[in-house]
Amino acid sequence: MEDFLIESYPWVKSLHIISVIAWMSGMLYLPRIYVYHADAEPGSDKSETFKIMERRLLRGIINPAMIMTIILGVILIGIPGVVNFADYWIWVKLALVTAMGAFHGNLSKWRKDFERDVNTRSAKFYRMVNEIPTVLLILIVFLVVVKPF
Repeated sequence: MEDFLIESYPWVKSLHIISVIAWMSGMLYLPRIYVYHADAEPGSDKSETFKIMERRLLRGIINPAMIMTIILGVILIGIPGVVNFADYWIWVKLALVTAMGAFHGNLSKWRKDFERDVNTRSAKFYRMVNEIPTVLLILIVFLVVVKPF
């Protein structure tokens, strides 16, 4: 089994990177849709169109991509020689990925608020939180590539 895992490493890593790209694309785009949705009149055609876009993006792309990212990440961690848990960078990375998951959860909650026409947050709020996944992504990539500690 160990030999199979080692031989599959490039494939698993490639699929993990593809999943991360898909997850991050959605995580960067969905808050941007919320910016425009926050300014739309509840119940308007515009608002109803945003609801469809948000639901399809979250359920069709973001959720499956996050699930695959996590599954493939766990497989990568299980491949011998890929991660040394004595290094601190992996623990910081896992904490940041957890923060990304929490942000994903907030995006899901906010989508439900829009769906029920009970959003109380402004477009400015969504513009500000739109930066969170970008910052997390930058930190995670630096940790994985540079392994500073």
